[in-house]
Amino acid sequence: MKFNKWTLGLAAVGVVSMASAVRADEAKLVALNTALPSTTISGYVDVAAQYNTGDYSTAAGVPTGLAGGKVDNFTLNTLDIALDKPEDESPWASGYHVDLNVGTDAVGLATGSGDLAVRQAYVVLRTPVGNGIDWKVGAMDDIIGYEGNTDGSNPNYTRSIGYSVEPTTLVGALASYKIIDAITVQAGIADATSGPFGNGTPTSPFVSNSSDKTFAAAVAFTAPDSFGFAKGATLNLGTLINIDKYGQDNYYAGLTIPTPISALSFGAAFDLVSANNAVTVLNSKNDSGWILGLYTSVKATDKLSFNLRGEYFDLQGVDAYVAPNYWATDGKGEEVTATIQYNLWANVISRAEFRWDHIDSGTAFSNTGGDADSFLLALNLIYTF
Repeated sequence: MKFNKWTLGLAAVGVVSMASAVRADEAKLVALNTALPSTTISGYVDVAAQYNTGDYSTAAGVPTGLAGGKVDNFTLNTLDIALDKPEDESPWASGYHVDLNVGTDAVGLATGSGDLAVRQAYVVLRTPVGNGIDWKVGAMDDIIGYEGNTDGSNPNYTRSIGYSVEPTTLVGALASYKIIDAITVQAGIADATSGPFGNGTPTSPFVSNSSDKTFAAAVAFTAPDSFGFAKGATLNLGTLINIDKYGQDNYYAGLTIPTPISALSFGAAFDLVSANNAVTVLNSKNDSGWILGLYTSVKATDKLSFNLRGEYFDLQGVDAYVAPNYWATDGKGEEVTATIQYNLWANVISRAEFRWDHIDSGTAFSNTGGDADSFLLALNLIYTF
């Protein structure tokens, strides 16, 4: 066993014995070994190469997936490092989860965090009421949306327009309760998220008062085995109500449907966003907007799959606010994304993607406004560990 010089010096003058030093170091080792097995480390590295063409213009905002330094570039999108201590089965179980993000797509809690961000950091607690209430307290991913913040869990490389109008992160307390196996509900309160019509975080400059809060609620229905080929189908309904002067309210419905062909599945998502206040600079029309998205996935082989997404959006009334993820100022239009995924290497998701964005009216990614197109080609690799 190796000792540091301070321990050896104390032992030489008789202040401590070598036997006691051995016992102390063994005690530390036992404590370390006891703590570490309950914590797991995982994550992923997401890199890409992207080419863009069409009526793209940074001066008028860009479609989701084109923002920042991604255009015509190689990018480190995300290095995600996750630490987990999951709950056990005891009535008063506890645990925690942490997600650290580095890269162009880092999802953080602060507006000026740059490429390094704490995405999630929350404590998990269980209270033995009924079937057990599980609590998350801290910073956590938003609870609504067809797509999420974990890159490889989404069917496509680029994010949807629906994702771009939902808050990414909440800071607060959230309770989850399974009524029966088929029905789970969530409810909570968090710091106010920003708006209108953009990926808000609790520290946005559009949050006017620290006492303003967001109330979150969601319910998930899962089809049981008795539904035959449709078993496992899910219906998710959720809302975020913002008690904030400049905030927005979000309403979401999402559906996933298996088919009699096991390799084929469908999905649909509907987002409705409504601004809370008729502020001249931000939303003089006091409008709402909506996005409808349709998804199809075909798993051709164990390694090969094809994913298709199509969306139509009608986003109105934001006069002078264009955030990195919000691009349809007074706009209507659609987007279609086709992705081929082939997992050639172990632990690696490899994708090739084509995306077309079209604006029917408004000033999305063309300075002239209306009837503009933008195209994207991308290669994407995600290594999970």
